[in-house]
Amino acid sequence: MPASILVEVGHLREAASARDTVVRLSCPSCGSVHVAQVLGDNGGISYVCTACGHSWS
Repeated sequence: MPASILVEVGHLREAASARDTVVRLSCPSCGSVHVAQVLGDNGGISYVCTACGHSWS
């Protein structure tokens, strides 16, 4: 396999690895990871804990 293809495959693997990184939010009130992302009234992003109902942005 040509070196240029091996370099490209390496870049694709790095990108896939970065994409698969998971960021988990936790509720600041109860610590639960059951958090939903919702649109706020002014178009911003807000979060709501589906375990205790706490909301924040």
